[in-house]
Amino acid sequence: MAHKKKTSLKATLQSQQSRLRAKEKAEHAAKVSEQKRKQSKNGTAKTKGPGPGRPPTVPFKPTDRILLIGEGNFSFARALIVEPPSSLEHLVPANVTATSYDEKEACFSKYPDAQDIVDTLRQRGAEVLFGIDATRLQKHAVLKGRRWDRIVWNFPHAGKGITDQDRNILSNQRLILDFLRSAPHCLTLGPIPIIHPTRRRKQRDDDDDDEPREDGVSGSDIDVAPTSGSGRGTVLITLRNVPPYTEWDIPRLAKSPPKPTRTGEEPNPRYKLLRSFAFHRQTWKGYEHRMTKGVRAHGQGKRGEGGEDRTWEFCVQE
Repeated sequence: MAHKKKTSLKATLQSQQSRLRAKEKAEHAAKVSEQKRKQSKNGTAKTKGPGPGRPPTVPFKPTDRILLIGEGNFSFARALIVEPPSSLEHLVPANVTATSYDEKEACFSKYPDAQDIVDTLRQRGAEVLFGIDATRLQKHAVLKGRRWDRIVWNFPHAGKGITDQDRNILSNQRLILDFLRSAPHCLTLGPIPIIHPTRRRKQRDDDDDDEPREDGVSGSDIDVAPTSGSGRGTVLITLRNVPPYTEWDIPRLAKSPPKPTRTGEEPNPRYKLLRSFAFHRQTWKGYEHRMTKGVRAHGQGKRGEGGEDRTWEFCVQE
């Protein structure tokens, strides 16, 4: 019986993968056709790039309480606290909690620069925690009963080393679903946040997939406050916006999660997509993305090539 329930979840996620792949194939064909049309008309296609003078989106306020998940070598936490963008120069370090899935010894072994960074963070007054499982946040005594305005997970990955791509995608979708089940226990309560008006809403064939974006045709971003006033806490997930990561289909998993597969299990929470925007690494001085398994041996291995890093921001739906 248990095996059958597990297969049901797998079938649901695989169905989403199939739909997404068909959609991506159609979008790619349309994009190639449009590029050829432009090249034929103008002799060269326009290159996407950030608009002149427009700063990247910084999705935090100086008053935010921020929980960072899966920090690796803690370089994003350092960028947030030590050399933040000008809009965050008054961010209170004590309001930042940076966590690692690994225990302290394992973390320092995987990431040789982590210990010095952690020492710096603690000297500044930030909270650093080890052994924190993003899928069981409410189970950790040190987090129980506490709530944050922003929960941030940059480049999540199950790190299981599964070579079969379909199984690897399923593994990561389950990871994200379990995280999204856990996060509401640690998010501040309140009304749905009001995101300042965006310049453009990307048009799609499926209304369910309409995505509020802050980058226009040029791919640029606007530096705006994330919310107006005090509101419900949000989750921010950043990934490379190219296959195989796009096949995780994070927006759909958050907005329309599969039904529970265990008897008596509560429904998966449904999220509202507030916006998405390009994640510019250069905005966060000294930030270095690290693989789940640690530093790459001899520089081997590849991440998704091409495309961009992109952040999706959600809050729990009514």
